[in-house]
Amino acid sequence: MNGKSLIHSFFSWSMRALSVCVIVFFSAHSAAQTGTYAAGLPDMATLAEKTGPAVVNIRAVQTVHRAASPTSEAERQLHEYLFRFFGVPIPRAGQNRAQPAPEVRRGMGSGFLISADGFILTNAHVIDGADEVFVRLMDRREFSARIVGLDRRTDVALLQVAGEKLPFLKLGRSADIRVGEWVLAIGSPFMLDNTVTAGIISAKARDTGDYLPLIQTDVAVNPGNSGGPLINMKGEAIGINSQIYSRSGGFMGISFAIPIDEATRVADQLKATGRVSRGRIGVQIAEVPADVAKALNLPENQGVLVNQVDPRGTAARAGLRAGDIILEFNREPLRAMNELPRRIGEARPGSKATLSVWRKGVTQNMTVTIEAVDEQTADRAGSAAPERKQPELAENALGISVNNLTDRQKSQLQLTSGAYITALDQNALMSGLRQGDVILRVNNTDIQNASQFLTSVAALDRKKPVVLLVQRADTIFFVSMRFPS
Repeated sequence: MNGKSLIHSFFSWSMRALSVCVIVFFSAHSAAQTGTYAAGLPDMATLAEKTGPAVVNIRAVQTVHRAASPTSEAERQLHEYLFRFFGVPIPRAGQNRAQPAPEVRRGMGSGFLISADGFILTNAHVIDGADEVFVRLMDRREFSARIVGLDRRTDVALLQVAGEKLPFLKLGRSADIRVGEWVLAIGSPFMLDNTVTAGIISAKARDTGDYLPLIQTDVAVNPGNSGGPLINMKGEAIGINSQIYSRSGGFMGISFAIPIDEATRVADQLKATGRVSRGRIGVQIAEVPADVAKALNLPENQGVLVNQVDPRGTAARAGLRAGDIILEFNREPLRAMNELPRRIGEARPGSKATLSVWRKGVTQNMTVTIEAVDEQTADRAGSAAPERKQPELAENALGISVNNLTDRQKSQLQLTSGAYITALDQNALMSGLRQGDVILRVNNTDIQNASQFLTSVAALDRKKPVVLLVQRADTIFFVSMRFPS
């Protein structure tokens, strides 16, 4: 072989070798990528096998005794006929009448064991009102359960069955969950035991108007799933499946779970005392509208309006007043109205809390003592309607006619000052005001009487919005208005 042929052969061999190396490299790289991706997918089968034995089916039984129905007219006539012609005595009321059998109502739901000695978490609504509760495990063993306690406000209940070395779920931390992470639900939808569904977390703290912020998922949850666990990929319970959003009663892609951190806090109290103690300070609250916050130069999306203060409560003793805006609780900003009752409710009765309060343009700190909620009593405030009188003072630039409060109105509304609205034009009506409302403040100026209200309005800059603090019956709120152009 001459030198030229040798060089050509070597070059051809080198190119083939290089091609093979490139193919091998990219194949290995692609396989590594595919392998990494495959390894990252959740192993739902293993997770279900590991956690399923701790999930239970719950059957709640309630016995309802129905009263005997009264004797019908046909029965009465029959008894009278038999007496007249055959001498059969007419039975006395209730005599010889078959007593109706008691009606037995059954509720179905789910739950899960949280300890080897038989403590079970579920929803309060699953077992509320039950005379007997029965628990069935995945291995078909059935137990009669004791209701340790339930809390309707959070919809959490704690049961216990007599057993040892029972399978149970470890509890995770709902505070550590992330939107988008995989979760598993196990329960008994439509009485189908140990049904496994999966999905992701859609939102971490969805405010549904309930006492607790809930975990939102797209896991299929249907009637019967209530009380079952929401499980992360570590096999830990991070929530109790509680609610669904549905117009038909079936799954529609939105379900809610009680965060396990909150459920554990409730369960610990139920286990210790059989009931839940919560704090209160004696206020009623409302949202601060965005236009009001802007007009008052308040921090955006922050603050809770106090629209009523219980004179017997600790908030009144701390100096809190209707019309104040609470910006922070224990130095944590309040971003939504429901955050305040949740934080107060979680506080230990007898402890002290620091409130950052905005009042008439000035922020000040107040220390308030948390007192225990009395679930049997509710705050009551006077709601007498003010008298209707014809306007005595001319309509002002805001389109509001006002009058002074009479002594009777002051007594009924527990007020010492203010301007009573007697008439409104269309612009004022559009702001949400009504005849009979009482104006307590214009921007940061307290209103003593109707004359002062008119003077204050006349001095305002008509290019800027004005904020009125208003009382309607026993409720105080802000109204933002603009002068008509």
